[in-house]
Amino acid sequence: MASTGGKSRLKTVYKNKRSIGPLHTCGSVAVSGDGSRLITCVAEEAVLTNILTGEEICRFAGDTQSITSLCLTPSASQLIVFTSAPSLRVYEIPTAAASNKIHPVRVVARAHDAPVHVCTIDPSSTYLASGSADGVVKVWDIKRGYVTHIFKGHGGIVSALKFNFPRDPSVVVSQNTLQLITASVDTRIRIFDLTATASKGDQGALRPIAVLEGHVSVPRGLDVTPDGKWLISGGRDSVVLVWNLHAKSIGAKSAEATKGKGKSNSPVLAQTIPVMERVEAVGLLQAGDLVPSSSASQLRFYTAGEKGIIRIWNVKDSSVLYSLSQAADLQTEDQEEQRQIVEAVYLPLISTIVSVHADQNILFYDLNTRNLHRQLIGFNDEIVDAVFLSPKSVDSHIAFATNSSLIRIYSTAGLDARLLTGHTEIVLSLDHGAGGKLFASGSKDRSVRLWAPASPNDNLPTEWGCVAICEGHAESVGTIAMSRTSGEDGTTGVQFMFSGSQDRTIKMWYIGDVPLVFDASQHGQNLMKCKSLTTHKAHEKDINSLDVAPNDRLLASGSQDRTAKIYEIDFSRATGDRSAHGEIKLLGTCKGHKRGIWTVKFGRSERVLATGSGDKTVKLWNLEDFTCVKTFEGHTNSVLRVDFIDHGMQLVTSASDGLVKLWNVREEECTATMDNHEDKVWALAVSTDERTIVSAAADSVVTFWQDCTEEQEREKEAKRSELVLREQDFMNYLSLHDYRKAIQLALAMQQPGRLLSLFKGIRATPSESAADASSVTGNSAVDEVLRTLGGSDLARLLRYVRDWNPNAKTSGVAQGVLYAVMKLRSADDVIAAFTDEAQEGILQSSGQESVKNTASGNTALKELVDGMIPYTERHLSRVDRLVQDSFVVDYILSEMDDGMFDGQDVDTMDIDIEVSP
Repeated sequence: MASTGGKSRLKTVYKNKRSIGPLHTCGSVAVSGDGSRLITCVAEEAVLTNILTGEEICRFAGDTQSITSLCLTPSASQLIVFTSAPSLRVYEIPTAAASNKIHPVRVVARAHDAPVHVCTIDPSSTYLASGSADGVVKVWDIKRGYVTHIFKGHGGIVSALKFNFPRDPSVVVSQNTLQLITASVDTRIRIFDLTATASKGDQGALRPIAVLEGHVSVPRGLDVTPDGKWLISGGRDSVVLVWNLHAKSIGAKSAEATKGKGKSNSPVLAQTIPVMERVEAVGLLQAGDLVPSSSASQLRFYTAGEKGIIRIWNVKDSSVLYSLSQAADLQTEDQEEQRQIVEAVYLPLISTIVSVHADQNILFYDLNTRNLHRQLIGFNDEIVDAVFLSPKSVDSHIAFATNSSLIRIYSTAGLDARLLTGHTEIVLSLDHGAGGKLFASGSKDRSVRLWAPASPNDNLPTEWGCVAICEGHAESVGTIAMSRTSGEDGTTGVQFMFSGSQDRTIKMWYIGDVPLVFDASQHGQNLMKCKSLTTHKAHEKDINSLDVAPNDRLLASGSQDRTAKIYEIDFSRATGDRSAHGEIKLLGTCKGHKRGIWTVKFGRSERVLATGSGDKTVKLWNLEDFTCVKTFEGHTNSVLRVDFIDHGMQLVTSASDGLVKLWNVREEECTATMDNHEDKVWALAVSTDERTIVSAAADSVVTFWQDCTEEQEREKEAKRSELVLREQDFMNYLSLHDYRKAIQLALAMQQPGRLLSLFKGIRATPSESAADASSVTGNSAVDEVLRTLGGSDLARLLRYVRDWNPNAKTSGVAQGVLYAVMKLRSADDVIAAFTDEAQEGILQSSGQESVKNTASGNTALKELVDGMIPYTERHLSRVDRLVQDSFVVDYILSEMDDGMFDGQDVDTMDIDIEVSP
């Protein structure tokens, strides 16, 4: 916290440090070979994300159509995207983060006649195979952009594709075998030879060289050993088939007979392995440098499917070697369906398997440690609550309650997250106890669960588990408040907790015996059931919020009945054979809101209570007499969350208008407004050091706001010092008559007022030298400056002239400078000046703000001229009228002398006329 002169400086600036938005909402997923980059689909766009840092690298511009399939070249240099149009779009992968969307380098508007659901690229990043819903498979040359092969005859939607380019290190002469293996909904697997070419009269070369029949449902996964000898296929018939592609046979029954005489290599079904689940992905594993080739007994493969588990199999005995995830205890069919794996990617370089689940979550499993290495949550839906956690270090994690029964726990340093299962209905509220290790969740299943971190392990991410459950409410639990102080011995943690429900009651729970460390070996069995100390009928309508005072002596509740109530907490710890005792006593009621109260919060240092209501206001209440002492107005919709920061001198609030506001309590005014949401901001959490505020809303966006008050003050001070030095330099240049540097400095400082004073001074100063007398502006040095002024500076000067021109007091200077520019510079120079400025991408609006250029240099020049012509014509008309009036004055004077000076020369009035052509 910044301090100056012993006084606390109020926080005034919070900047968007980073945001967590939707990462994956639908479609396919692609991962680079080294596991550092991830490509996902968000709405109609593909997004490239750095997995290690969690930062979004770029977005790929779409065609407003949903993405049906995508794949990344093994070299990670190009991205192939198919949309429902159906169009083919090829993108170059940027090496660094890009602020603008990446546009395709090649687009094929009508790549297929039906949507493409599967595509794959060969290991050399040369060929692309795409399979459409009408049973047509096309092979593309990626570099040249044309179709090399078209294979028809599939009995429906193409469900899987795999290139077979064998490379056998034991063979000296390379094999000229290029094959494409396809699978479709007719349950057949076809093998096509890519080296065969078809003439006009012979289409036999485009027919499959073998058709494998063995599945009774749709094959969803295909993989081939690097030497091309073994093929495995898995489908929704819950079996995995192992095929020997180089079996020596005559007239093999398992495949169509090939052309020629004698013996030939025909695929033969070698083994059938029942996996007892619908398979959505299957692939072969590589054990280090050992490539399985000699026999099927050395093969290891993985399967992923409806159970949401990745299992590693041994072909030799058709057994499961191990599973990479434990089957969750799923209570409903909907939860079981959401956990299904829809896609899996094997990354041999880092020994990792990536699984994509139906609930848009992406999991990374390390095959060496057999543990979950990283988990990315694709879509959070509507976020309703958030709370900071401190399992190892302060505020290292943050938990979110969303429109789901699963609790999300994110690392504050990246996108790595964990999902906590236990509740059977949507989780509505979260709160943490003293120290931030133990936290509680309330749900629509009418229960409260307490969660604790597992034993710390520096090599693994922190895992969490349920350690206790509180049951007894008759309706859903909408709010929770835990004790703010820890036990006296420092080991027992928090002692009690309150829960508020739609049954309009508040329950007090004893949690002093709840363990602070989760024992993963019990797998959530034998949960401790907490004891209810008291039940209090609190309000006439739903209870929306609870809060416990920092000293654990007071409890506040806010309800839809438009009141907030203050209770005194009477709690005695369990000692010896005496059990814990607790009850609450009503002290007073805060009345004054016109709508229901959504949030209540005690001050951290003073005896005050803040309440946020549906009447769009925040009220501050005195806890001595329960009267309203301050009201904060500024939100345009219901205030949903409120919290104190800066020793109670400031308030931070969030509302249904999508805004987060920072308030000065003493002045009752808003000091900052933070806007990064498009829907109701239900969740608001403040870190322990108050330097970070986390807001999460119904738009599924989480924003981390970082306190930048000190940085902004330093920047302002540095700019102020620089401005003072420049102003001093400007005055020095004027005193030395160094007009070139003075004009350039005034243009650089973007101070048209000083520039106007400079030109006025030059016009008012009489010229003494012959060079100045013959100059256009009255000073030869100024003429030279205007003659050699740079492109962007000249364009900025003309914009200042445009701004001076409408005012009659400054129009003379404007016309003089414009006349000088037109005399000293050619039209090509002026056009070039605006063209250069357009290329720099900066336009100066009124000499103050920099805006992005959206027009060409010629367009900008035309707009400037159009803005100057009307006022210039008006000034010319005004001068013409003055000249005409001068002749009238001459006539009147001549008539007044009664012809006294007839025949004599009479001095006439001299009128200076200065009009630019």
